[in-house]
Amino acid sequence: MNFYLLYFLVAFTIFGFIAVFSLFSVYAERKVSAFMQDRLGPMEVGKYGWLQTAADILKLIQKEYILPALADKVLFTIAPVIIFVAVYLGFVALPWAPGLVPATMNLGVFYVFAIISIEALGILMAGWGSNNKYSLLGAVRSVAQMVSYEIPIGFAIISAVMISQTLDLQIINYNQGILAIDAVKFLGFVDVTKIGGILAWNVFQAPHLLVAYVIYFIASLAECNRAPFDLPEAESELIGGFHTEYTGLRFAFIFLAEYAMMFLVAMLGVTLFLGGWNTPLPNVGSLQLATYTTGVFWGIFWIMTKCLTVVGIQMWIRWTLPRLRVDQLMTLCWKILTPLAFLCLVISGLWKLLL
Repeated sequence: MNFYLLYFLVAFTIFGFIAVFSLFSVYAERKVSAFMQDRLGPMEVGKYGWLQTAADILKLIQKEYILPALADKVLFTIAPVIIFVAVYLGFVALPWAPGLVPATMNLGVFYVFAIISIEALGILMAGWGSNNKYSLLGAVRSVAQMVSYEIPIGFAIISAVMISQTLDLQIINYNQGILAIDAVKFLGFVDVTKIGGILAWNVFQAPHLLVAYVIYFIASLAECNRAPFDLPEAESELIGGFHTEYTGLRFAFIFLAEYAMMFLVAMLGVTLFLGGWNTPLPNVGSLQLATYTTGVFWGIFWIMTKCLTVVGIQMWIRWTLPRLRVDQLMTLCWKILTPLAFLCLVISGLWKLLL
């Protein structure tokens, strides 16, 4: 019985984090966009408008649930649930700190990559079940985009996995916490100094992974339907895309899934390429206490700092770059990102074989 209670607490904690993160992210994005456009953003509800998003959520929850007369009732109803649950379950295998991971699994990378792919199924169900031409067009765009960009994302992820030699996300974190440097041999003696810090991250242990991470980051924007890859939701063309017909709580779940996906892809990228919960400070000399990496508190602090920085860059890009055309979207994927990601994969193989 205690195990079931523990599972419930873990599930509730993850859901609570997603809800709180989405709440503050919406407010932050409004303020970021206002700053970049030389305006104030929300200012009326609460000091500096910090309660505006909470008021919007309360209003959204109380809205009437409208079911279009010609919609497929089953598909239309369960699509938002599938979209959110697919993203929600992706958080299960993500490590937050040493010894702090909701579910330890030796195929963590494969699990996360597989489970979030189900989101495309829910989006297609939402578009088809709405029986709306704008929704269907947005769903088709989204599925084509997500399936296409999963190819360079997969190659980039495998490039990091080949360097780490494991699919366990927690072990990948541990591997990026210590870097062994062999000093010059002197009279047959080899001095091996173990240090951590930024030089132990995968992007520095194998520099070609920096290119792989850039590819991953660009493709992850497309996976999240974020600008400049927001064709599935293009308000100026599709009135919102696949979720045009949704209202109330079901629209809130779709909206929640989008922001949860932003954090999930950021955290997966940080774990695979940027050291995960490890500190960027070197663990040498007097810095050892300041760079303590085996504590839960510091692990959460560093991974949250890195992930929120990546999310901030995602928001910055949204309000900077214009939307791509469909042909530009596919050209970038198949002619630029995919060949480069495959090259990174080949280099990772040669790196482990030769070095």
